[in-house]
Amino acid sequence: MTVSATHRAIDAVWRMESARLIAGLARIVRDVGLAEELAQDALVAALEQWPESGVPEKPGAWLMVTAKHRAIDLLRRKERLERKHEELAHELEAQQQMGVPDPDAIDDDIGDDLLRLVFMACHPVLSTDARVALTLRLLGGLTTEEIARAFLVPVSTVAQRIVRAKRTLTEAQVPFDVPDRAELAARLASVLEVIYLIFNEGYAATTGDDWVRPGLCEDALRLGRILAELAPTEPEVHGLVALMEIQASRLRARIGASGEPVLLLDQDRGRWDRLLIHRGLVALDRAEQLGGALGPYTLQAAIAACHARAGTRQETDWERIAALYDALAQLAPSPVVELNRAVAIGMAFGPAAGLELVDALRSEPSLQAYHRLPSVRGDLLVKLGRFDEARTELERAASLTRNARERTLLHERAAACAQGGAPLPPE
Repeated sequence: MTVSATHRAIDAVWRMESARLIAGLARIVRDVGLAEELAQDALVAALEQWPESGVPEKPGAWLMVTAKHRAIDLLRRKERLERKHEELAHELEAQQQMGVPDPDAIDDDIGDDLLRLVFMACHPVLSTDARVALTLRLLGGLTTEEIARAFLVPVSTVAQRIVRAKRTLTEAQVPFDVPDRAELAARLASVLEVIYLIFNEGYAATTGDDWVRPGLCEDALRLGRILAELAPTEPEVHGLVALMEIQASRLRARIGASGEPVLLLDQDRGRWDRLLIHRGLVALDRAEQLGGALGPYTLQAAIAACHARAGTRQETDWERIAALYDALAQLAPSPVVELNRAVAIGMAFGPAAGLELVDALRSEPSLQAYHRLPSVRGDLLVKLGRFDEARTELERAASLTRNARERTLLHERAAACAQGGAPLPPE
């Protein structure tokens, strides 16, 4: 294997294993900032050694053992060792003598470790923005740029939030535990937000050469299902699970044979995972049966269910989807929700109605670098036969997206405008 191929393999391993690695280390050292540093040290060791020795058969276990060795070295270097640290060092040395642990054994507790990591990063001692940013970094393995794009804020802002959040957790000695039931409800909203943002990064990657990252979707789904067991009477937990299950059902249909994006209205619905759709609809029914006003995740799940229940694109109930977006905009107003509502209005009542809503968003500061604003506008302009304007908008969208696959698709759509082009289906 060439050095470049090894580095690509290491990057893939890190994407898959970093959350598990940090979660497992955080349980051991009880310091999330230290856990991330140890994980990064193990990654550096892999970059140094694997190009020569090759990628090990069990790379996750290799990284964990290497990180544990770094933990021993670090504890030995400390001038003052508390008794707890001394006992930890002895315990880790004993594990070292036993050799590489079975990765299956490591995975036994990984669900609990990941859940503890989410709740630790979402502790009330942190601001809401810091909770979300830190959890995306630690659990999702996302870069600060990817997190900033998810939040539509500057990269420097996210970087500062993460540094300050880790320092705050250490200074406050926040325990690495799942909160008790009395505290659970107060911390649930930010946890749900974090899990869905992780899912979204897997469902539509903001950067790189891959349109989807199924591993992130799987991590988010696993956490959502665990939460549903922990909080069975919380409607929004089931609403979020329903939303993720239904959206995940489309993952296979979202990419073509060469990895190119296939957007919603162009997808082969025969490739949608009917089991995931069924699970999503069951979770949605459970959320609705628990009573009360529908929350934002349950409303979004109901929108996704409209697509899932439609046998063909022509059967989609766009008027219901538009009504659901109206309710969502009232409950959780945001520029992105308004943009999605404009798409639904355009599909239900014509492109002119949708374009009027989109044009009202063009001066919104948080959407100035958001590629979906010009891409949606371009689609509506194509439907209205305004192809020159549409081409300009789609080219602008291509210049803003950081995902290579999506950029190619947008350029193709823009070029098609010269021949009276094909519209860009809503996603």
